[in-house]
Amino acid sequence: MSSEILKESRRLRKLEHEILKLQKAMEDAHNNVGLGGNNPELEKLQVENMKLKHRLIILNKAIAAELGSKYKVVSGDTISILDHLNELFSQAIATAFPQVCKDIPVVITVSSAAKFGDYQCNNAMQIVQKLKALDIKINPRDVAIKLMDALPKSSTISKVEVAGAGFVNVFLDKKFGASAIMSILKNGVKPPQFEKKRVIVDFSSPNIAKEMHVGHLRSTIIGDSICRFLEFLGHDVLRLNHVGDWGTQFGMLIAHLQDRFPDYLKVSPPISDLQGFYKESKTRFDSDEAFKKRAYACVVKLQSGVADFLKAWKLICDVSRKEFQKVYDRLDVKLVERGESFYQKRMETIVKELVYAGFLEEDEGRKIMWGENKDGIPLTIIKSDGGFTYDTSDMAAIKQRLHEEKSEWLIYVTDAGQATHFQTIFSCARRANILDANVHRVDHVGFGVVLGEDGKKFKTRSGDTVKLTELLDEGLKRSLDKLLEKERDKVLTPEELKQAQESVAYGCIKYADLSHNRNNEYIFSFDKMLEDKGNTAVYLLYAYTRIRSIGRNCGGDFANNIGKVINTTELTLEHEKEWKLAKVLLKFTDVIKLISKNLCLHHLCEFVYEVSTTFTEFYDSCYCIEKNKQGEIVKINAGRVLLCEATSMILGKCFDILGLKPLHKI
Repeated sequence: MSSEILKESRRLRKLEHEILKLQKAMEDAHNNVGLGGNNPELEKLQVENMKLKHRLIILNKAIAAELGSKYKVVSGDTISILDHLNELFSQAIATAFPQVCKDIPVVITVSSAAKFGDYQCNNAMQIVQKLKALDIKINPRDVAIKLMDALPKSSTISKVEVAGAGFVNVFLDKKFGASAIMSILKNGVKPPQFEKKRVIVDFSSPNIAKEMHVGHLRSTIIGDSICRFLEFLGHDVLRLNHVGDWGTQFGMLIAHLQDRFPDYLKVSPPISDLQGFYKESKTRFDSDEAFKKRAYACVVKLQSGVADFLKAWKLICDVSRKEFQKVYDRLDVKLVERGESFYQKRMETIVKELVYAGFLEEDEGRKIMWGENKDGIPLTIIKSDGGFTYDTSDMAAIKQRLHEEKSEWLIYVTDAGQATHFQTIFSCARRANILDANVHRVDHVGFGVVLGEDGKKFKTRSGDTVKLTELLDEGLKRSLDKLLEKERDKVLTPEELKQAQESVAYGCIKYADLSHNRNNEYIFSFDKMLEDKGNTAVYLLYAYTRIRSIGRNCGGDFANNIGKVINTTELTLEHEKEWKLAKVLLKFTDVIKLISKNLCLHHLCEFVYEVSTTFTEFYDSCYCIEKNKQGEIVKINAGRVLLCEATSMILGKCFDILGLKPLHKI
């Protein structure tokens, strides 16, 4: 801001008090309060009123210009309509009601029906209340009219009208919509502008020597989708798998390995069932005191770095790692493994630093650390036996990630039950000056549990935890049954059928998870997932495949050189269903911006479903290809085909973020 504007702004602020007093006096004069006819005081006030109006106009323009300088309108395919309308109505409020504009956050909502426009500004009542506090009386409808009159002109808006008791209805301009859709077609689906950050996402996190089960499903799927989302935005994302690969359980595993496979140092042990191997060792640990004693001795030797014991530990980790990778490959999830063992030396360092800074307190033999306000549950940094805990490793990890990795944003994807733990970790990290709230963003992305169709925690019939491999296998079986029921085997090659089977199976499992608000529990049901109607992956995958086929069915440049069609076609959006579809597509940027704030992917699923259902309305009402009785193409509506192309581009990007693999044929 220039020094001249600063000086003027200060002067204008000094006038605000005087203006408010004069406004009250004007109202009294208008109502003849305390004034008689031919009263000199009345004449004086009337003259003052004229002067005031002139000064008020100057004030309004100055404040509107000052507010307007803080905003940047993004044009083209990445425009945020909500941000743009917020800017316009912020300026309108500043112009029409400068005395309250600083205290009024703009409220813009999507209209519930077409007759109410596309968006609404719902600030009138709030402004009325603020003015009332200043002894200024005005009704909401008059406020809305003043806002409408003060609204700056914009090429995005065709008209504005006041409805009801003070709603300002906004109708988008078709030329703007057509231009934005053409920009998508020419430039691709681009993300909105964000400051690029170094982001670490901690997700999945199974334990070595245990099979991945349904409890790992949500963290793996949600974490992968969040990474895909952030990568689309252009952030530098490190996907970390914080596996449990250290601790006392490895003592019993190594002791059992020595007994079962005494030549393990020379021949890699054929452990095909690691879960069974773990159960065997645990049974011995619980029932055999001699074995338990030997297991504890193995832990000491492992943590002391004895070569043979490190070799045994690595063998067990490798067997687990290979099994985990099979699941990740099936779900197309990429991760960098960094287990708890990585932080062992760093745990020793962080403990010394916390002791030196005086952050640790004695508590019944333990050493604990409180957060900033010393409330809730403290961290146990050192156990009474001198050992470290998960709290210790998490403190070491957060320091390593922020200070060594130089991450600016940390995301932990775990079940909601760990929310308090991470709140305490973040608070302790702030207290220890590891985490700087002005520099770093940290999020715990919590989620509810997966329930069976009986509404209870998802288990097998025998009451065991459902293994993830078994869940995926069942999905493959059911998806193939569905495809055969639709006789897709008669039109697809064996390879295409296999691809379709995997696309449907893994897609329906992922989408069923992501389409629910992650904060809530959800019921796992293959029957509902595989329905081809409603908000399911099957419906959406079929819809996308049909949309993609439209251009191919047109032949010529539509199938082989769509760029030429884009460059030679004018999009007009004359039909109401064309315009409705275009407006839904233009919500993409605002959906992306919302997810960047709350990391809830169900918003994207809702958007995808809205796009698909709106496209169906469009396609049922608007012919893209017209054929004669012989089935020959007689007319192609190029603009509508391009609208199909834009729809498929946006859906394709959404599917990529959600981790779904659409096919050209299904």
